[in-house]
Amino acid sequence: MCGAELQALPEGVQRVAAYLQERGHAHMPLMLGDAARTAQQAADGLGVLPGQIAKSIVFRRKADDMAVMVVTSGDQRVDEKKLEALVCADGKRLGRADAAFVKARTGFSIGGVSPLAHAGEVLLVLDQSLQRFDTVWAAAGHPNAVFQLSPQALAQLTAAPWVDVAESAMPVADLPAPEQSPQEAALAHLRALAAAISDTGEVPSPCISVCQIDSASGRCEGCYRTLEEIAGWSAAGPQLKRAVWRAIAQRLPAD
Repeated sequence: MCGAELQALPEGVQRVAAYLQERGHAHMPLMLGDAARTAQQAADGLGVLPGQIAKSIVFRRKADDMAVMVVTSGDQRVDEKKLEALVCADGKRLGRADAAFVKARTGFSIGGVSPLAHAGEVLLVLDQSLQRFDTVWAAAGHPNAVFQLSPQALAQLTAAPWVDVAESAMPVADLPAPEQSPQEAALAHLRALAAAISDTGEVPSPCISVCQIDSASGRCEGCYRTLEEIAGWSAAGPQLKRAVWRAIAQRLPAD
């Protein structure tokens, strides 16, 4: 997509397109003839199943006014109790986000909220119901705009973890089975990295795959970080990152 083509798009779509283009994503935003404010409208316009629509739902965390976004399948509803257990460590609750809050935090209006290219800080999680499909479609910053991607690409582009927060949990048989557990793939790597962390030099990321949050512990099954640690990693300084590594080392199971 060239510069002239980008400028012809609505501002929100331009931001999404630029984000995707910078990261080499193959599928740019598509403008539909009719608005796709709901998952059903988007599915009808694209000729796909409602579950293939990756809808973005924004909540407001009451403790600190943080925007919490869940990207889930269009045929699912978010279980707020499950979500609160993951993102509200202090026991306080989530509130519904109104249109002004959503616009201020994401830069997008309700009906066209993209899962990426946000205007401000958003705590983002991906519901595992999306993993049923090879291809999904997400809003691209405007009610008429969508873009295509795989669930794996969604996780890579957003750096968000997979969680189970749908009201009707997906049967295990409906989800792809990993060749090996995240723990098996990560433990040796994490132990080696943790042992090598020093007081000087660069601090490597603990993440070696897409993060998957364990609902019981509230930590990633692969890198042993909490949601807050994952969300804050890119903005954290070296000292804070070393502190996270020390916490990871304490959480790792014994050999």
